[in-house]
Amino acid sequence: MNALSWQLWRDRRGNVSTLRIAALALLLFPLAKALFDADAIANGARPLNDLIHRAGFWALIFLGLSLAVTPFRRIARYGNLIDVRRMLGVGTFCYVAAHLVLYFADQRYDIAKIFHELTTRVYLIVGGVAWLGLAVLAATSTDGMVRRLGGMRWRRLHQAIYAIALLALIHYFQQTKADVTVPTFAAGLLTWLMAYRLLAWWRDANELSTLHLLGLSVLVSLLTFAGEAIGIGITFGVSPLRVLDSVFDFDAGIRPGWQVLAAGMAVVILDLVRSRWISRAPRSRTVVAE
Repeated sequence: MNALSWQLWRDRRGNVSTLRIAALALLLFPLAKALFDADAIANGARPLNDLIHRAGFWALIFLGLSLAVTPFRRIARYGNLIDVRRMLGVGTFCYVAAHLVLYFADQRYDIAKIFHELTTRVYLIVGGVAWLGLAVLAATSTDGMVRRLGGMRWRRLHQAIYAIALLALIHYFQQTKADVTVPTFAAGLLTWLMAYRLLAWWRDANELSTLHLLGLSVLVSLLTFAGEAIGIGITFGVSPLRVLDSVFDFDAGIRPGWQVLAAGMAVVILDLVRSRWISRAPRSRTVVAE
């Protein structure tokens, strides 16, 4: 392995990359925040449990960001984003590994107890399978493994990331005891990312139009509203329609469906701005040439 492999702030050509530096800073942000909150964590009821949840939460965030690279490099017309996808993926695995190690520490490294928990508690089984999947993808993320497996086989293997993301989301829902607003929002964003890929595949297009992005965002936000209402209805034994009646009650909080819609509209605006920017650029160059 050459020295450049360890210099994460440099691109493949050995040049300092602002994009890579930004991605590295983002990956290190949770560690900096944990250090900043060290006193609050240490004085909490269960410091290790706090760190376990922090590591798991950020692992899910970075997993979502790694999945967002492909859509956003197309929507933002910024192909260089692909350069940080592997970094985000490996960073995701590191946080998941920390999540698991901290769990072992919380169990005082009692192997018999840990084995029993991991084989009998459903949410831990789901999380363990997701961790194993990420471990396989991280181990095969190097250029050498791409060459050894072949491009097609490597891509097929790494398509497992979609199933892994679903398992991670299920694990997140299962370990959330009360308010599932954040997991529901995360589920809406993951649905948007998956729906984008399905729509692009169905239309056999590298890029989707602004109208398609608008329709996609509205549809996914409606599905988020419906999914939350059905989930709450099942959990508390009430009619989902009663839950939907509170959608416009902003005094009670902004529902995840609205948050997903806001995120989708931000993407639509980004697409509009970038498409106009690019469409004007050739004309400006032509005027200069004349």
